[in-house]
Amino acid sequence: MGTKSQNWKDKLHEVIYEADTSAGKLFDIILLFAILASIVLVMLESVESFDTKYHMFIYVSEWVITILFSIEYILRIISISKPTKYIFSFYGIIDFLSTIPMYLTFFFVGAHSSLIALRALRLLRIFRILKVSRYIGESNQLIKALKASRAKIGVFLYFVLIICIILGSVMYFIEGAENGFTSIPRSIYWSIVTLTTVGYGDIAPQTPLGQFIASITVIIGYAIIAIPTGIVSSEMTRKKVDLNTQSCPNCSYEGHKDDAEFCYHCGTKLN
Repeated sequence: MGTKSQNWKDKLHEVIYEADTSAGKLFDIILLFAILASIVLVMLESVESFDTKYHMFIYVSEWVITILFSIEYILRIISISKPTKYIFSFYGIIDFLSTIPMYLTFFFVGAHSSLIALRALRLLRIFRILKVSRYIGESNQLIKALKASRAKIGVFLYFVLIICIILGSVMYFIEGAENGFTSIPRSIYWSIVTLTTVGYGDIAPQTPLGQFIASITVIIGYAIIAIPTGIVSSEMTRKKVDLNTQSCPNCSYEGHKDDAEFCYHCGTKLN
């Protein structure tokens, strides 16, 4: 009996937590469409005219999706040896927060003052959009590339900060308070906005020299925008060891090699 129960759990874990099998891919695709449908419903609900006309349809659809997510949440808990690993993980918390708002309506119905709070609580459904990244395999590669290049990006940002401080200080002395550059911090704010080519226009240089420096700043901004992209791209194009989506049934650790038989984290035999 114990072996049958374990086999059932192993198969369920393989479907829910892994995407290398046909059943796992189908499960992820269905869940992905459910998440996207829920996000669309949240958006349409915010349109007053649409919500007034199709309120019942949106309400019923939300309950169907909420029940589906509730079943998924429960299955994820019972299919692993250590449920708390999932419950208190990042995605576990996101799954919980994106599921409870509809259930909270039972506790807030009846009081007019509660409706405002209820509307804010239902916005928690937006958290479902964060679940989409779980089902896109390339997101893992991007995250790893960002982690690998964080030191280089940190140095780059430090360099950009120095440039902003220098340009802001220079513009403060050139333009002065009469042209809106009332302090060095405010001038640094102008340099950051200009260097990133945002250009709000709330502060603008008036002197010819200030306008010349502003032009140079914009050109520098265009030049440095591509640097972080190049840093991350170089990390992504490096040859990586082929990893699969296999998740440990005991500790939920991911990122195993294709030929791995045991979990790198806890040593449990993989499915």
